[in-house]
Amino acid sequence: MKIHLLGTSAAEGFPGIFCQCEHCKKARILGGKNIRTRTSAIIDDILKIDFPPDTNLHVLRDGIDLSKITDLLITHTHSDHLYPEDLSMRLPIYAHGFDHPLHVYGHDLPIFLCRNRIGNTDGHIIYHHTHAYRTYEVSNYKVTPLLADHNKQESCMIFAIEKNEKSFLYGHDTGWFPHETWEWLKGKQMDLIILDCTNGHFPVRHNHLNIEAVKEMQGLFLQENILKKEGKIIVTHFSHNIGLQHQDLEDIFKPLGIEVAYDGKMIEI
Repeated sequence: MKIHLLGTSAAEGFPGIFCQCEHCKKARILGGKNIRTRTSAIIDDILKIDFPPDTNLHVLRDGIDLSKITDLLITHTHSDHLYPEDLSMRLPIYAHGFDHPLHVYGHDLPIFLCRNRIGNTDGHIIYHHTHAYRTYEVSNYKVTPLLADHNKQESCMIFAIEKNEKSFLYGHDTGWFPHETWEWLKGKQMDLIILDCTNGHFPVRHNHLNIEAVKEMQGLFLQENILKKEGKIIVTHFSHNIGLQHQDLEDIFKPLGIEVAYDGKMIEI
């Protein structure tokens, strides 16, 4: 599988849209990997995870052909992960030159939000309600939504994705995993685990993870053999409030063998 990380910031972007704090000013000067957009990913150019308001920027920046996307997984309804108004641009009145439908997978609330904002799709967008800990056949992938510790007002999900004996965990937005998710992961072996690190050094590990929680999770993944011996952990979804530029994060995580995500990063497993 090829995983293309399109965006790696928290909801406000890094630098923040309006922010003039010292960290955002520094990120603007440094540029490069310090510029982070709202989080999303594409697997093998056809399976997309989340649809943030920066999607059009991702398409233009990375030369992505969104018409190839056959399936979309939605983690939750926060606007930095789901902007359905732009998803409506896939309907025939706006988009031409292809005729396959887009299959959208999510729990009740994101599906309701899409239906409410987009309206009648005449079969061009097909919705699939998903439930935690059930495995779904999505094109050539096996996808299992797992409960996250995030917004208490909805059943936010992370995803375990498998294809051709390769598997990875798309593990954000979430704080410390709920007990049921840890239990599901026991006995599994992942080639790649992507983790939330929104909170940096802040002593908070609910809703989002911090650096210390990531370190502890790494220990548990290894102890329980959830991460394969040659497997990777990658951290992502950073807030500018943590005050850490890309090199700062590299300095923290590289000695631990953990990679730091950046916009446009490609991973092969």
